[in-house]
This record gives sequence, C-alpha cells and structure tokens, in this order.
Amino acid sequence: MNILVLVVDDEPDVEALFRQQFRRDLRAQRFVMDFANSAADALTLVASTIEQSLILILSDINMPGMTGLEMLPKVKQIRPEVPVIMITAYGDADTKRKALNEFLRTSKIFDGVIDFDAATLDTATGEIKPAMQPNSSTGGPGDKLHPNRAGYAAMADSIPMDIVTAHK
Repeated sequence: MNILVLVVDDEPDVEALFRQQFRRDLRAQRFVMDFANSAADALTLVASTIEQSLILILSDINMPGMTGLEMLPKVKQIRPEVPVIMITAYGDADTKRKALNEFLRTSKIFDGVIDFDAATLDTATGEIKPAMQPNSSTGGPGDKLHPNRAGYAAMADSIPMDIVTAHK
C-alpha cells in the first residue's frame, strides 16, 4: 500500500518545488506525492484513492473555479479522516481569516459556531456593513479592526441562545 500525499495547486511550478523539497523522502519511498491542478481534479483523485493510504492533502486556497476553501467540505465528505492543510502564497490577514473561519464553519468539531462575519459583513463587498463601520454616524467610533457599537450589538444578536438554554 502506498502512503500518499496530495498537493492541490493551480500553479504549474508548485509540483517541481514540492518534488525538490521532498526529494529525499520520495527517493526513499517514504511516501508518494500526487498533484492536482484544480480542486475539481483533486476531488476526483480523493474519491479514487479510497484503497490507498492518503495521509495528507496540501491545498492552495486561491484557485480559479472552485477554491481550496470550497473544496474543503467536499473532501471531508469523501475522506473525513484525512487532514487538509491550506497553503497560500498570499500572506494577507484577510485570506488567513477567511480560511480559518471556513474551517470553523465546516469542520463540525464544534457544537456550534457563532458567525460574527455574517452579522457584520456586507456579502457583496466583504467589508463591514456601512452602518457598523468605525466612525459611522450610528453607534459611535471604533477602529479599523472592529465594528462600532452597532456592529457589536449585531454580533450579540447573532448568538443562538437556544444552544445555551438547551443545557439547563
């Protein structure tokens, strides 16, 4: 049985980079690396590796078509036991926050997730809703990282109290 690591990335140079980085392990046959150029190709490979020992999936976040974040819950439906690590060449905090939030929403390892983004972000722009922006005319001032008082009120209203009261 082959021990398999799957790398998912739309950039053609990634395969050569990973093969170079893990050349000793590959030469020693500690594991085999397979590569998919898209999330759709990765899902096909994941479904076809049921008989193989797929031990890890390394996936880019930003890819055309289906993103790595969109692929994650689909992979977990097929192979829930396989760890998935998201990788990105973009070091911006917003991409990292979105990746972490997607994991929190879809991993099913928590009893509940309070989605403050859904309460405070405009779905069209991904920015804080105008009425909740710092220094807006309602709710008072804030800073660039947090909503104003109106935003905090919306966040509080998004907490599903039935989770809390169900345990009385």
